[in-house]
Amino acid sequence: MRVAIVHDWITGMRGGERCLEAFVRMYPGADIFTLVHAPGTTTPDIDSRVKGSSFLNKIPGIRRLYRLCLPLFPLAIRSIDLSGYELVISLSHAAAKNVRVPSGVPHICYCFTPMRYIWDQAPNYFRGPMRFILQPLLAYLRWWDKRGANSVTEFVAISSFVAARIRTFYGRRATVIAPPVRMSSEIDRTLTAEERSFFDEHPEPFFLCAGALVPYKRIDVAIDAFKELRLPLWVVGKGPELDALRVRAGETVRFLGHVSEAFLWECYRRCRALVFPGIEDFGIVPIECLASGRPVLAIQAGGVAESLPGVVVGDESGVTRTEGWQGVFIPKAGFGSPVALRQGVEFLTAHEGTFNDIAAREHAHVFSYSMFFSSWRRFAQQLTIYPGVEPVLSGSTSGVNGQSQERRVSC
Repeated sequence: MRVAIVHDWITGMRGGERCLEAFVRMYPGADIFTLVHAPGTTTPDIDSRVKGSSFLNKIPGIRRLYRLCLPLFPLAIRSIDLSGYELVISLSHAAAKNVRVPSGVPHICYCFTPMRYIWDQAPNYFRGPMRFILQPLLAYLRWWDKRGANSVTEFVAISSFVAARIRTFYGRRATVIAPPVRMSSEIDRTLTAEERSFFDEHPEPFFLCAGALVPYKRIDVAIDAFKELRLPLWVVGKGPELDALRVRAGETVRFLGHVSEAFLWECYRRCRALVFPGIEDFGIVPIECLASGRPVLAIQAGGVAESLPGVVVGDESGVTRTEGWQGVFIPKAGFGSPVALRQGVEFLTAHEGTFNDIAAREHAHVFSYSMFFSSWRRFAQQLTIYPGVEPVLSGSTSGVNGQSQERRVSC
């Protein structure tokens, strides 16, 4: 079977590209197609499999500008030709699922999320007068995005939270298969001499924020809370919010920018806890932190509420009931509140002694690559193609929580 894998863009090694790497391992003969490809930004394995890209890839400086090309996404994704392929798998948080698929060919979308910046998160990405000026464009893109979703044979979501978003925006049901997360034993954690020197020079305990510095991550809330707490907070990552965050940060906040993988995992290992103030579709970073044996402070919402065993701020009995907790949850009502986050930090520090690092590492293994491969294999085995007949997916599929959905879906 000739398999085409369509990915939104290949411009860096983030969570989506880790998933792409897993699909490359599962489908060693597959070809990759994408809107924009920047060779050398992911892995040689991925680069060697890229068969084609859209016309956007020919624009000078597109690696930095592709997000500004949102109005061109509908034309760009339609320019990708998948003739001759017998199975299409799109890995999508933007336009990949809207690719044109030959008639009768099954199309499975592994959906990271419906496109945030045209649906519920549009106010965070387009602020002020720009938001109102762009309303006609956003309305068109929503229509286009929903029409593309209607042509997908089967949706697979990375969490029940995303499955609910797919149901809300596209009116489609989705199977849940959590994305793969690397364990600490799979990481080359060799630090450079300069990196070792940095940790030697800064041995103080610290809290950690890690990820892209974009609006929905709400790193601003963590910065405001730690400015009041006057506790060390290290911020790893880069993004368009960096300059604004620097301006509002107190003297205890340290911005480290883009760091090596080994450096990040050393931060996980050394931190008092990971602070995760946003509402994420899944949240790979918290699972990586658990795999390193450190706790997580998060909002009780989104994908992390499904994947993280935790106690709620203020529930002293919850701490004593569990045989060691792995995370502390701030109630969803506290989302966006520095005061609620500050209370979460205070609650976590008061119960640090009961954190169970062994249980945290064991729980992280639920999301290992081997578990992901097994879940996808069970799902994919249900795909049957009959010559001259529309592709059909049937039977029972299970999400990470073990719940089954019996259904028969045809395109």
